[in-house]
Amino acid sequence: MIFTPGQPVLDLIACYPAKPREALFALRELILQVATRCPEVKNLEETLKWGEPSYLCKSGSTLRMDWKPREPDFIFIYVNCQTTLIETCKELYADELEFVGRRAIGLPLNMALPETVLSYCIELTLKYHKIKHLPLLGC
Repeated sequence: MIFTPGQPVLDLIACYPAKPREALFALRELILQVATRCPEVKNLEETLKWGEPSYLCKSGSTLRMDWKPREPDFIFIYVNCQTTLIETCKELYADELEFVGRRAIGLPLNMALPETVLSYCIELTLKYHKIKHLPLLGC
């Protein structure tokens, strides 16, 4: 996999308070680990979209993450609300993750990242265009 890091992303995260900063850096690392393990991901670009750290690749849908001062106890993973990604992740992990409508997963800062569950949701997002025609995205 070819990874294009985005300095603006690193600069933005570095400006956040300690807890969300640490959580977002950990989530960023998890995204990169999943992308490295996923053969469908050939090139991953890290950039800012709508002022949020974003990850783009041709095989998948855009994945964004961020922390918002108005909800200081959470970080969020955002996906395109026109996809079936959140619907599928809800079907699989309703008891393990907090969902916000059709576009986000809320991750409480007072808990460790649920890496196993998140890894699978991230993988589905990064290869969405290859699996979107499959029932439950091939799960």
